[in-house]
Amino acid sequence: MNSATDRYHRLRWWGLAAISLGVALIIMDATIVSVAMPEIISSLDLTTTQVQWVQEVYTLVFAALLMVWGTMSDRIGRRRLLIIGLAIFVGSSIVCAFAPTGTWLIAARALQGIGGSMIPPTALALLNATFRGSERSIAFAVWGSTIGSMAAVGPVLGGWLTSAFSWHWAFWINVPFGILVIVGLLVCVAESRQHDTARFTDWLGAAASVLGFGMLVFALIEGRAYGWWMATDDAPVSLGGFSIIPVLFVAAVVVLGALVFWERSRVASGKSVLLDVTLFRIPSFSNGNVTALTVSLGEFGLILSLPLWFQYVLGMDALQAGLALLPLAVGSFLASGSIHSLSKHLSPVQLVRLGIVLEIVSLAVMALLIRPDSTLWVTGVPLFFYGMGVGFATAQLTQLILADVPLDKSGQASSTQSTARQVGSALGIAILGTALFTTLRAGTEARLTDEIAASPGIGDLVDAVSDSAGALIAQLSENPMTAAIADAAREALTQGVAVAAWVGIGALIVGLLTTIPLGRGERKPAAPDEAPALEAEA
Repeated sequence: MNSATDRYHRLRWWGLAAISLGVALIIMDATIVSVAMPEIISSLDLTTTQVQWVQEVYTLVFAALLMVWGTMSDRIGRRRLLIIGLAIFVGSSIVCAFAPTGTWLIAARALQGIGGSMIPPTALALLNATFRGSERSIAFAVWGSTIGSMAAVGPVLGGWLTSAFSWHWAFWINVPFGILVIVGLLVCVAESRQHDTARFTDWLGAAASVLGFGMLVFALIEGRAYGWWMATDDAPVSLGGFSIIPVLFVAAVVVLGALVFWERSRVASGKSVLLDVTLFRIPSFSNGNVTALTVSLGEFGLILSLPLWFQYVLGMDALQAGLALLPLAVGSFLASGSIHSLSKHLSPVQLVRLGIVLEIVSLAVMALLIRPDSTLWVTGVPLFFYGMGVGFATAQLTQLILADVPLDKSGQASSTQSTARQVGSALGIAILGTALFTTLRAGTEARLTDEIAASPGIGDLVDAVSDSAGALIAQLSENPMTAAIADAAREALTQGVAVAAWVGIGALIVGLLTTIPLGRGERKPAAPDEAPALEAEA
């Protein structure tokens, strides 16, 4: 090792902290903004459409660009692209904090999505390039626990910042953390890149990837608003009464299918590609991505529905709801700390299975026990073990996906698994969200059948409760004339949480079954002292 490489090797654990904090930043931002939305709506006088796009334009841009940045990082340098992404993310956060109008904020959030989409694939590629042997398990465990825990810590931090200061701090908080991560990367993380530095020319493939994944994710997150088949009454666009969502699904499948054939032809011709499709000949990579997608879908069983239940059924404020999710973070951190000792007795695929089983059992306990008057013990204990499951499964699954991938293609592989997780998350929002809100509406109506028959106006209130995702429950409960509607909605929303949990369990069971091929021919880990293959820059 030369002096620069030796220095980076000695500081690699500090580098891991910087990389993990960078990933934590984008997860934290998403949850904080969600908590701060009521204050943002009031301050900027946002319309319903603007509220929707403040949240969704970030997700849409983020998901559409993930695949592109992985390949770019292999060529121009993974650390370099990660720093560029962080700089864009921090800069756009400042623009968000100064936003005087909804349009300004939406544009800034789109820019945030560009910067944020550079972070996950490059961070994973750097981890894959930096750590070897038994150290990889620890590194990926820290990364995995960061994802699980920050999903729980974010609402707490967001609730505190919004209530103690203002909604502007939902964005200002990104600035000091972002700067800290950039400094940490420069000091503690070596640059790595693909040895083949031939010029990238697959711009058509890149455009097809952005278009295809953009349409797919848009259709998934907007399906409920536009209608899955027939257009809803308030759909912004329709096709003679039919929804545009099925058209977008078909178009996405056609574009992404064409992308696969295009990439195969370019690989056969020896030309540069956005994604080397021969990676899918690696069993751990192809099977692992299927598992990642299904597990990400199932993991939204709690994260999507519980915050609503805490606030609208138990009457908590945003900060209290965030605190109620903390057992998930604690469980995830503890799982991270136990990976090293457990990895001496369990293989990575066994740890993945252990994690998924813990998630399934935790969701089942929650679904069976939850009631409108449940105490926090009913949610806290399952959340703790659910967090442990996330900590075990997420990190080790990522390690398995990248284990047999050539180091030169770490960026491509990382962006592929990040995209699989993002598509799985979007599927989770679509499927579990539909299950939750359909149960809320149908359950409330079923409990008020006689009242609706006697007074049709009650049906309008039921629709309003459903359209607000339960937010009107507190207001209705304050009026003795509508208290019965609020009680029925609380019971229905609780039932919806249970139904969403059971759907999530189904997806996790599928994810567990897809790990069967991962256990065949599993490679033994490299020696702990195996040196990482890096291209260090002074």
